[in-house]
Amino acid sequence: MSELTGKVAIVTGASKGIGAAIAKGLGAVGASVVVNYASSREGADRVVAEIAGKGGKAIAVKADVSNSLDVLVNNAGVYGFAPLEEVTEDEFHREFNINVLGVLLASREAMKYFGPGGGSVINISSIASTSPTPTAVVYSATKGAVDTITRVLAKELGPKKIRVNAINPGGVETEGVHSMGISGSEFEKQMVARTPLGRLGQPDDIASVAVFLASAASGWMTGETIAVGGGFS
Repeated sequence: MSELTGKVAIVTGASKGIGAAIAKGLGAVGASVVVNYASSREGADRVVAEIAGKGGKAIAVKADVSNSLDVLVNNAGVYGFAPLEEVTEDEFHREFNINVLGVLLASREAMKYFGPGGGSVINISSIASTSPTPTAVVYSATKGAVDTITRVLAKELGPKKIRVNAINPGGVETEGVHSMGISGSEFEKQMVARTPLGRLGQPDDIASVAVFLASAASGWMTGETIAVGGGFS
């Protein structure tokens, strides 16, 4: 497969989890991938090595060093769970700064590098924006904002041939899920019970949709939010 041969893609927060899977998926179909990371250089280097080991091209960076860009994946994000009475201003700003402002700033910077042929911006949102769970009020609000940003930028950037879509994953088994003690918990059981396909998602489940949105196969799609959650509701 070589749908993205000759294309350059940046994936933010790509040292692990969904971002790492998307970076590897894009590399597998020919894209030269900029693996962006916040702190885990070791994780980013592992992703780069895996892409290179399969014949792809990738580099790990803390910032955008690209001179030409075709795909931007806004994946970097954080989450926290707390009942309303425990919500703090610091946590509100932490999540909104990374999940919302980060999307805006990365997209604004990327606009300098898209060529006349346009490209694809893929925002990683969440089904929490439309099917929230208790104690996730701040996180769900950030993802509702990402959905709205997606629709607005699709209209604003369409004349430049830049498509903007969002992927809204359901529960996905990542390093973060394990580190927070969600795996095997009652919360995980409740999520699976609400998922008709009967399991948590895997990062590759999300990556395959990102590859589709990055490719010409989705060339007539913009402003869409695609739920990828096994039917979670």
